[in-house]
Amino acid sequence: MVLFPSRTLYHSVPFDMEAVEMTSLKRPHSEDDVGNVDEIKRQKISEESSKTGSNSEQSVDIVTEQPGKPLLEDKKDDILNEEGEEEDNELEESDEEGDPESFADMMKHGLIELDVGITKFVSSHKGFSGILKERYSDFVVHEIGKDGHISHLDDFSVPVDDEEPSEEIFTVLSNEDKQHLEELQLFKNKETSVAIEVIEDTKEKRTIIHHAVKSLFPGLETKTEDRDGKKYIVAYHAAGKKALANPRKHSWPKSRGSYCHFVLYKENKDTMDAINVLSKFLRVKPNIFSYMGTKDKRAITVQEIAVLRITAQRLAHLNKCLMNFKLGNFSYKNHPLKLGELQGNHFTVVLRNITGTDDQVQQAMHSLKEIGFINYYGMQRFGTTAVPTYQVGRYAILQNNWNEVMDLILKPRPGKGYLVKCREEWAKTKDPAAALKKLPVKRCVEGQLLRGLLKYGLKNIVSAFGIIPRNNRLMYIHSYQSYIWNNMVSKRIEEYGLKVVSGDLVLKGGTAVHIGEADVDVYTIHDIVMPLPGFDVIYPKHKIGDAYKEMLSADNLDISNMRHKIRDYSLSGAYRKIIIRPQNVRWEVVAYDDPRIPLFNTDLDNLEGKPPPILPTEGKFKALKMEFSLPPSTYATMAIREVLKMDTSIKKQTQLNTIWLR
Repeated sequence: MVLFPSRTLYHSVPFDMEAVEMTSLKRPHSEDDVGNVDEIKRQKISEESSKTGSNSEQSVDIVTEQPGKPLLEDKKDDILNEEGEEEDNELEESDEEGDPESFADMMKHGLIELDVGITKFVSSHKGFSGILKERYSDFVVHEIGKDGHISHLDDFSVPVDDEEPSEEIFTVLSNEDKQHLEELQLFKNKETSVAIEVIEDTKEKRTIIHHAVKSLFPGLETKTEDRDGKKYIVAYHAAGKKALANPRKHSWPKSRGSYCHFVLYKENKDTMDAINVLSKFLRVKPNIFSYMGTKDKRAITVQEIAVLRITAQRLAHLNKCLMNFKLGNFSYKNHPLKLGELQGNHFTVVLRNITGTDDQVQQAMHSLKEIGFINYYGMQRFGTTAVPTYQVGRYAILQNNWNEVMDLILKPRPGKGYLVKCREEWAKTKDPAAALKKLPVKRCVEGQLLRGLLKYGLKNIVSAFGIIPRNNRLMYIHSYQSYIWNNMVSKRIEEYGLKVVSGDLVLKGGTAVHIGEADVDVYTIHDIVMPLPGFDVIYPKHKIGDAYKEMLSADNLDISNMRHKIRDYSLSGAYRKIIIRPQNVRWEVVAYDDPRIPLFNTDLDNLEGKPPPILPTEGKFKALKMEFSLPPSTYATMAIREVLKMDTSIKKQTQLNTIWLR
């Protein structure tokens, strides 16, 4: 753990669990109310002046910030510790390039927390405002491996073995040769080959050049040619323009592990984007990379990656030519990585321009450390468009209404860009070929579904939908399960608070059992789980069990028969803890004057020998720097929500910013 020696650290004090009062997130103003800007500003001023109000009430303050920038940026930027359920997405995002409408206008049609059952808090402190991810470097994520080790980038050295190529391969080519070879590798010119003259014509020198080209420019092959009495090494694409090189088995030493493991440090890139970039530069297929979990874009993240039969030297060479990436801590092992093998993630988060007093901050962070937060599925789980993913799962797949599946995914919705034109063409013609012509990039969900409809026809939507990769299809059902779970845990907190009651569920050896009256005092709220609905789970034996049945019945689903005639869409269910208590929680309040400067060093800063930032004792602004570790399948934004007591949806934050800045 990083300590903060120069400023005061807050330490935990005992908490009275019985004394904690539940607070709810009140329904926000309607769209009509939003138009009355003056009235809302007056309410803002009134809230500011009534700081002495009840601590159990939610306080939502509006932060003056750059236009259009949400306070909590959730759009695919939630940091989610998923265990592989939806991590390995093979589709591109649905937000295609084009002339997008303003972010604020787009999010008028989005969801707020209330829509997906996120309504309760477990702490009693008065909320305060703060800006999350004002800079992406304010959100740093370090992966925690299955052995509990926190991944750090702290070593650029390359492991040496007897069969490693010599360092000479990195110097034998001139800068001009390297430029021409890179252009050839990336198809940046019309040339089909590059010829390199061998000045000192010896077999040893030719061998070094052959190795240098193949090592530094994967995907290229070489041959020796005589031209006018001179020897040339000719580089070319052996596999053709579109094909990707496969790992060479014949050149890999038997004594070396088949997988090169390394730590990937990346800035403002998600994991799949990063792997696609690495694949492009190495000229290999992305599927030879493996990882334990994906990390999102708007953050600095550090995680372990493994790649099949690519040397550490080749990977280390990428540090010279890639922006926003660094690779290090190389080692060779005999196994890849598997999704879900991680213990979780460790977060370092800065909330800038906080309005809370030191007492408010201390109370909020003590509560987070001692009690924790409601383990809601965050807003990322439910999509950011006008059609929430859980609606597709609820009304369509589970109810076997496949026409509704098609309509929900392809129906027109507000916006601009290629996807809007594609959906409008579909609504007008119901012709998948015509709609596809409006979509330059066809690897989004809409493009895949249209390709399926073109192949199988409108009378076989089930098969057409099946073209979408399995993980993406199941996302809709998992989203519906999450929607039910969020609503039920809110009811559980409202009904019983943080008390353990008879009929609650706990896990014993992976099996859920009900708690009897005699065992109520044996457990705490941190032991209690609640089920995601399915055919292989049991439900609480109290009012919440009945609430599950009522909510599913309202959606025309039978709680006792959650199997689907298509096996993939049958819900087995699962269990999820209702309260998560973060580990390794530390925090400090720091002052700063310039919002552009970083407030702490990253791994890369430390490797490059940069001194820690010098911060003033008093400054124009205050920031809360917090650190905590979370297990898999939990959302960091839900922990931060509990601290700030603010709605984390993009729509709500954009709405607040837009109103305040008019």
